[in-house]
Amino acid sequence: MAKKDYYEVLGVSKSASADEIKKSYRKVAMQYHPDRNPGDKSAEEKFKEAAEAYEVLSDQEKRAQYDRFGHAGMSGGGGFRGQGGGGMNMDDIFSQFGDIFGDDLFGSFFGGGGGGGRSTRGGRARGTRGSNLRIKLKLNFEEIAKGASKTIKVKKYVSCQTCHGSGAKDKGSVQNCSTCQGSGQVRKVTNTFLGQMQTVTTCPSCNGEGSVVTSKCVSCKGEGRTYAEETVSLDIPAGVQEGMQLSLSGKGNAGERGGPPGDLIVLIEEEAGNQLQRDGHNVVYDLHITFPDAVFGANLEVPTIDGKAKIKIPAGTQSGKIFRLKGKGFPVLNSYERGDQLIHVNVWTPQEVSSEERVMLEKMQQSERFKPNPEKNEKSFFDRVKEMFG
Repeated sequence: MAKKDYYEVLGVSKSASADEIKKSYRKVAMQYHPDRNPGDKSAEEKFKEAAEAYEVLSDQEKRAQYDRFGHAGMSGGGGFRGQGGGGMNMDDIFSQFGDIFGDDLFGSFFGGGGGGGRSTRGGRARGTRGSNLRIKLKLNFEEIAKGASKTIKVKKYVSCQTCHGSGAKDKGSVQNCSTCQGSGQVRKVTNTFLGQMQTVTTCPSCNGEGSVVTSKCVSCKGEGRTYAEETVSLDIPAGVQEGMQLSLSGKGNAGERGGPPGDLIVLIEEEAGNQLQRDGHNVVYDLHITFPDAVFGANLEVPTIDGKAKIKIPAGTQSGKIFRLKGKGFPVLNSYERGDQLIHVNVWTPQEVSSEERVMLEKMQQSERFKPNPEKNEKSFFDRVKEMFG
């Protein structure tokens, strides 16, 4: 099923400002919030869809990538962000985007009272979000043309296997914060000329987690993560280009004390082809032919990104002639179109000639058929040979 356009999901134009996107996301999220639509799976999916759209459009770099490449730039399949929520669960949404609604807005708006909407849903802040990672991935022309499945090893912070990311020595080492009583928030009521006003702020003692660790895990020293090597699988869509970046959600560094992980940003690099060169979506190949082939014509094989292809060189082909193989270039990302292969013909000039060959060449040189066209101001094949061998 085709994914909806992110701008359409939030109901904004492609020229919308950051404030307009934020305002629209807030409106859509409140409309489809699970507390407003209990048991409504369709509303929950739309809530996740809106969060996914906002996650991309609120980030200047990701938004530019999306504008250029569409969903293919955000998701290459597999673990890429963007698959009906993009691997984002409710905790991720509340922890990463809840701050744009103001502290405890969901709780007060939907009648949460007490602990607040995020806390009662188990969505209070969980540690610190992990940082993003950037790696470079080299692809050859065939992988770029057809797409590729890759398995790479990444050295990064991963969730501690001993404490499962909590940072605590054992369950008994995690206690409710005495300052906020486990809510992760501190409320303050002040009297104003308009009446009583309540403000809610993140608890300074537990940083909004609602709990404190009294005895740290010996493996991770309380961080909830350790440095290790992890194997990551990813699918590269056909038609990527040099410099393009793909984002894998949640595959970056693990967060501290159970915080959500960052993303893994994959920078695409192209391996230089031995014979083929890339020119946008087209492929360029320099074909050297002999003088007899140029005169009499020939059927030759040339390499392409899809394998070998046969072409016909017509009799009398001039050096510099360009032949086009339609649809033998690179696929256009997020499209069914493909570029072409351009074959540049060069007549090969021998480096050495025998005395017999020299006599034959000199005889042919006298023929009008082997003389250059004055209108094109070209040197003949024999003039080039004469310059080389005197």
